[in-house]
Amino acid sequence: MPSLNPKSYAAAAPTKLAFIGLGAMGFPMAGHLARAGHRVTVYNRNPAKAQAWVAEFGGSSQPTPRLAAQGAELVLCCVGNDADVRAVLLGEHGALAGLAAGALLVDHSTASVELARELDACARAQGLHFLDAPVSGGEVGAQNGQLTLMCGGAHQAFERARPTLQAYARAVTLMGPSGAGQLTKMVNQICIAGLLQGLSEAVAFGQRAGLDMGQVLEVIGQGAAQSWQMQQRGPTMVADRFDFGFAVDWMRKDLGLVLAEARRNGAALPVTALVDQFYADVQRMGGGRWDTSSLVRRLR
Repeated sequence: MPSLNPKSYAAAAPTKLAFIGLGAMGFPMAGHLARAGHRVTVYNRNPAKAQAWVAEFGGSSQPTPRLAAQGAELVLCCVGNDADVRAVLLGEHGALAGLAAGALLVDHSTASVELARELDACARAQGLHFLDAPVSGGEVGAQNGQLTLMCGGAHQAFERARPTLQAYARAVTLMGPSGAGQLTKMVNQICIAGLLQGLSEAVAFGQRAGLDMGQVLEVIGQGAAQSWQMQQRGPTMVADRFDFGFAVDWMRKDLGLVLAEARRNGAALPVTALVDQFYADVQRMGGGRWDTSSLVRRLR
């Protein structure tokens, strides 16, 4: 794991924290908290990853989420899916079992709205506070401390958490009650899926037309077609490089959440459903761990 890029940390009183989940996102996020002066205890299913984090950032690790959470004023979680979240937060060895009344739990995982509301209810029953706070910005945003956080929960809990969350975020926004953060992240993924399919078709079209696509992207990136995806992923799509970034497997998980929610609320998502199937094609090509911009490979 490379060293964190420099960041000016917002003033926040040193707090005893626990961070659950040290994947590609969680490892640097927890690192920013340590660098900001907080006392951080970590838990990861792979103990070697937790030991590596402690060696780089200090703090301590514990063998269970419950032990990591004991005595913490704030617990942050960043894992893969609903099942992972339940495994580390609920049950006899889950983080909730280790928290005292008044503590605050923040879940950065991209998960279902139902799970966010379930966790909120569980937290309230124990006298705890909860925010669902999925993130956008990818590994680069986590490394640079420039993530965007979309939060759902009570205003008081949000205001309490915000100074700490700013250690790894450029924007921290309360979107509404419990579940609103997850719903906002779903909107984000709908936008990204459509943008990447359009960019893939544009790159494939331009290459078949014999254009210098590096030059094309530079030119149209100064006009109305400009986007983060074009700027960051356009050149790598042209170069046929996909061994980095947000994996197709994870995008399909996220789009599954989106489409399930759309079936519940009646939203029509024809393009999103189609792009989800295109990602299934990429998986069948062996690209489950390729970056989401690998959609272009279907067109070559």
